[in-house]
Amino acid sequence: MNISEIKQLLAEHKIVLTKSLGQNFLHDGNQLRRIVQLAELRKTDRILEIGPGLGPLTELLLKNCGEVLAIEKDARLVQVLAERFGTPKSTGDDSKSRLRLVHDDALEYLKREPLDWSGWKLVSNLPYSVASPILVELAWSVSGPERLVATLQIEVAKRLMAKPGEADYGVLTLLVQLDYQPIDWFKIPATCFFPSPGVDSACVALLRRPLPLLGTGLRATFAAIVKRSFSQRRKMMAKLLKADWPADRLEAAFAEARLTWQTRAEAVSLDQFVSLTRFLYERRNL
Repeated sequence: MNISEIKQLLAEHKIVLTKSLGQNFLHDGNQLRRIVQLAELRKTDRILEIGPGLGPLTELLLKNCGEVLAIEKDARLVQVLAERFGTPKSTGDDSKSRLRLVHDDALEYLKREPLDWSGWKLVSNLPYSVASPILVELAWSVSGPERLVATLQIEVAKRLMAKPGEADYGVLTLLVQLDYQPIDWFKIPATCFFPSPGVDSACVALLRRPLPLLGTGLRATFAAIVKRSFSQRRKMMAKLLKADWPADRLEAAFAEARLTWQTRAEAVSLDQFVSLTRFLYERRNL
């Protein structure tokens, strides 16, 4: 679907795009094919697509996978998608189609429907305004997708791919990388979208870790440590954590993780945050 076809569809359905919904449609065929390649699709794959818009990516996904669950918030676009792909608008399975089209707020849907996503892949051009919470929601679900392939604002993409010591390394990095390993990414210029957003974008790919770094019971502690540690980036991490844990326990935890008392959060690796979590969790009642 090229830019002329996008404009024609919008005009035929008298749709004026809503800026608050982040409706910037990717029309560049080369970039769409690169996204599909990054997903490494198989004919048996089940794909979660959030914010399909007018369906240019949906069309490619259906050619390369077994099933697509597409969640679209805008009822006008749901109608266009239903007409394009001959799919009934539904919140349930349609056994006659490989596309299941759901009219819903994706973030609310994910919170409301605790599905087992372990046999799925996310492949989406995510709405910029909710991209981060959607990725965290999926990453922290009981059984997350085996692969996350998402087009995002480039600043968010850099945070997802960041390493310790880099300016973009922070809370989002750690909350997602706890369960997902960054694989690859590429930039997408603003001119590849209609209308063109005010920022460049990037597509990232992350693969679910074969074994979890932390058990279910420790995850809340991990999140609390990470969020507190980055609450004031310029401050020493230990001073911030003293608001939640006794100093003597923190000293022992820092020694276990081979961290100095002067360390700032941006220099602490994922493995060291995991070590801190285990130590503090196991001694929480002492």
